[in-house]
Amino acid sequence: MTRPSAARTRRAAGAVSAACAALALLAVTPAVAVAPPLSDPRIVAHFDLAQGQQPENIALEPDGSADLTLSFARQVGRVDTDGHLTVLATLPAPADPATPLIGAAIVTGIARAHDGTLYFGYATGTEDLQGIWRLCPGGTPERIAALPVTGFPNGLALDQHEGRLYTADSALGVVYAVPADGGPATTWSDDALLKPTAAFGANGLKVHHGAVWVSNTDTGNVVRIPIGDNGTAGPAEVRVGGLAGIDDFAFTGRGDALIAALNSPNQAVYVAGDGSHHTVLTGTDGLSNPTSVAVRGGKVYIPSAAYFTRADPNLLLAHLQR
Repeated sequence: MTRPSAARTRRAAGAVSAACAALALLAVTPAVAVAPPLSDPRIVAHFDLAQGQQPENIALEPDGSADLTLSFARQVGRVDTDGHLTVLATLPAPADPATPLIGAAIVTGIARAHDGTLYFGYATGTEDLQGIWRLCPGGTPERIAALPVTGFPNGLALDQHEGRLYTADSALGVVYAVPADGGPATTWSDDALLKPTAAFGANGLKVHHGAVWVSNTDTGNVVRIPIGDNGTAGPAEVRVGGLAGIDDFAFTGRGDALIAALNSPNQAVYVAGDGSHHTVLTGTDGLSNPTSVAVRGGKVYIPSAAYFTRADPNLLLAHLQR
């Protein structure tokens, strides 16, 4: 996520009703701006901007359904393969939110375990609610780790094999490690490459090829931090640069190629394994401040939160040419 407008935070702070979680499934003609390796972009779900249903992050179910954090609605929802939205949980509203960078309470990164358990970040700026939360299938959301109220938990990834969650803190510019079963969070990396220079530092986060990869919105870099044999963080290095406004990202396969969501520029960018990159989607294709990316086989899912456009938060689906 990147910095929203002050007007938006005032409107979004009151968005609480799950009953208003309606979605219109509209047909969108593929636009000509799309570039390889993507093709055939179409919007499969539209969300209610007035209710704060602005999709911030995404995880995929085995059947291709998309689990989304609906940021200012304080909701976790699922969009099925027919484009229908089901609200899975609405998080409690803080009595007096004091979230760094934005002021309002917001649900951020999301990750899914093999058994269907969902983990997600919740930024409120309050001692009782800020941290990493868990939603077991058929259960109710519970906080499993508190995080500093001076921070802003954002991107989230699960290392299932190690039973560990990693989360990026955009305000403090660190990566925390949290036991997947719950417990105290520890600072895993405090590298200078994660720090903000203006507002949002470490933002999107993925575990890939024995390393934690983190985007830094302010610097426009993607940073790779190797995971040592004892689980500690190795020295960070910039692997990709020049991605102004980057939010979250996803790898396209076994190599290091990835697709990144550039929020304020309103673009999605393909980054080859050597770090070269080009724009593959724009607002012409339906993007409206994209926030994150998920890849499954030949499909690419990109949620847009409309943080700056203030129009049509949506979920876009495109074909990935292999």
